[in-house]
Amino acid sequence: MNSWLEQRFSIKEHHSTVGREVLAGVTTFLAMAYIAVVNPSILSQAGMDFGAVFVATCVAAAMASIMMGLYANYPIALAPGMGQNAFFAFGICLGMGVSWQVALGAVFISGVLFILISVLPIREWLINSIPTSLKLGMAGGIGLFLAIIGLSGGGVVVDNSATLISLGDLTQAPPLLMLVGFVVIVALTARGVAGAVVIGILAVTGVAWALGLAEFNGLFSVPPSASAILELDIIGAFNVSMITVILTLLLIDVFDTAGTLVGVATRANLLDNEGNLPRLNKALLADSSATAFGAILGTSSTTSYVESAAGVEAGGRTGLAAVVTGLLFVLCLFISPLAKSIPPFATAAALLFVACMMVRSLADLEWDDITESAPAMVAAISMPLTYSIADGIGLGFITYALIKTLAGRWRECPAAVYVIAALFVVKFLFL
Repeated sequence: MNSWLEQRFSIKEHHSTVGREVLAGVTTFLAMAYIAVVNPSILSQAGMDFGAVFVATCVAAAMASIMMGLYANYPIALAPGMGQNAFFAFGICLGMGVSWQVALGAVFISGVLFILISVLPIREWLINSIPTSLKLGMAGGIGLFLAIIGLSGGGVVVDNSATLISLGDLTQAPPLLMLVGFVVIVALTARGVAGAVVIGILAVTGVAWALGLAEFNGLFSVPPSASAILELDIIGAFNVSMITVILTLLLIDVFDTAGTLVGVATRANLLDNEGNLPRLNKALLADSSATAFGAILGTSSTTSYVESAAGVEAGGRTGLAAVVTGLLFVLCLFISPLAKSIPPFATAAALLFVACMMVRSLADLEWDDITESAPAMVAAISMPLTYSIADGIGLGFITYALIKTLAGRWRECPAAVYVIAALFVVKFLFL
């Protein structure tokens, strides 16, 4: 077995051991296991069955992580992405009134387009053409969007007819427990505790059970029915009004994947002498295929997880770590009663924590260049305030193109930005 593992993953060549890779895989799983609960919690608000999404989430994460490990040999695990699931539920389904079946069709189409981009030179053109500032603004904006979802889900902020939103009733247990859970997660993360997010969610859930705010339904059972499999409506997604939705899904997936792959690989010292990522095509193909496959199973876009960095810190250097993470998600299928027992305000704490991690990207903006920072901030601020990731991205691209043109610096604006901005103008005016 060790001989086969060595031949398959080149473990010694990466200065690692089988034991270290297994530990790294477990560490990564603990860091991202929250998605098995949070993703069904979010997508169920779009009308999807919690149990069906739970199964789709675990299977998509398992298959995608194993594929990344075996095919691309990277210690990078995958699962339905945070931000993408929020856009799916609140932006597409609830915001636009699109059925979740059609939304899954749009996810599938975006995955197929991502596959094409991954095998054609379009990938380099698209990734390199979009200004870094807009990429940072998109990441930060998605973080802010997750923050408003988490805070409202926990009851910390509520709607207000006079001021749009206001502070909730902090004398009630749910918002207080949500904030306590957030503090616990952050504190444990600062101490370097593996699985801090999972521990925080379970701690809040335990208190909620004790106070009678949530019901304990058990730990283990046979996996729920995979009733969302093959329920995607691809034909319905071929609609003019869905063009910018598919484009947004594609842009988020492409840039999120590229950033995660490079960031995690850099921390693992896996870049070549020229600073490039070896086997990039294989990694991108694994990621893009996972999105299409996940849509077939019944979940939003599946993507590479930055939490894989936790496994890298534990010594993971090869795809064996990702395979171990994938196998643990298979075991996750048997804890659906526990997943259903976790109250929304417990997962809301995790959403707020993930939001804080994503907003950090705004610190890297070129603040001294207003033509770069202003459009990025428009994109970031617009996402939570319009309750739409797509609209925020659209406003960011439009303002970037207009500002660069009117400032006499139109040559700095790539052709891809003008094209994408024009598409969003058409959407805002006519769709």
